[in-house]
Amino acid sequence: MQPFIPRRLEPVAFAFLLSGIQSFLISGIATSIAISDWSKFFELWMGAYVSSWAIAFPGVLVVAPLVRRILKRIVKPDSSAQAA
Repeated sequence: MQPFIPRRLEPVAFAFLLSGIQSFLISGIATSIAISDWSKFFELWMGAYVSSWAIAFPGVLVVAPLVRRILKRIVKPDSSAQAA
């Protein structure tokens, strides 16, 4: 597959994929814990997935830059990066 997303949209694509995968996994686990009627599992899971992704995607867009700034302050630089 050839790359097709412009570099300037990489943070949005990152947030989209990360939030989608996280929402998929977490909503599936939460749904399986919460239900008693397994015949409706898939339907309930997909409803929970779409709802949670709608919140998670903008959340990651807002939170990711903040987390990157925090990490720049608390993570030591690589010793090899200092020598270069």
